[in-house]
Amino acid sequence: MSSTARKKAARKSAAERSAEIAEAARDLALAEGLSAVSLRAVAARIDVAPALVAHYEPNMDALVAASFRTVVSPELDEMRRVIAAAPTATVALAGLLATLLDGTRDDVTVVWVEAWAMGRRNETLAAAVRAEMDAWQAVVKGVVDEGVRTGEFETDASATADVAWQILGMIDGLNAQALVRWNDERARGSALHRAIEGMLGLDRLALDRP
Repeated sequence: MSSTARKKAARKSAAERSAEIAEAARDLALAEGLSAVSLRAVAARIDVAPALVAHYEPNMDALVAASFRTVVSPELDEMRRVIAAAPTATVALAGLLATLLDGTRDDVTVVWVEAWAMGRRNETLAAAVRAEMDAWQAVVKGVVDEGVRTGEFETDASATADVAWQILGMIDGLNAQALVRWNDERARGSALHRAIEGMLGLDRLALDRP
């Protein structure tokens, strides 16, 4: 018998054990990527037998999807606070771009990139990704709608959903490129600002202002 046999897991309530498993899966996703969230890896992180994790989380696809949501949802909540604190739509959009391109979110970007790829074979995850993307589009569309309403942005009021998708697509693409350090941060941010200023009829450098 191995001298390093696993000790018996401490007794916990079902709610406590489920929360512990969820937290371990989230921490794994942030530290090592969403693809690292496996039955054995989660079990090892909280020092229990894989069978115990399987008892509380019999569907690993669902656990991966839940881990994705737990990682990415706080970022959107943060963006809502940034937007709510801004006096104008232009300032709100500038703050959103500055926050998302500040170079400190690679761990979350990795989870997004892996989720898009893994969602091809995990429909539960794909549904979670679509729901989060819809939520992001709604938030960005709200900023664009407000800018149109106040006359800050020049775009067709019926096209604001498409504009929001374009903005999100550019942000996601640039942040994914940053993972491999392609081009420099300043160039990425400058190119994005100029493109969005053109889309919205803003003065050049309008999104660079504090």
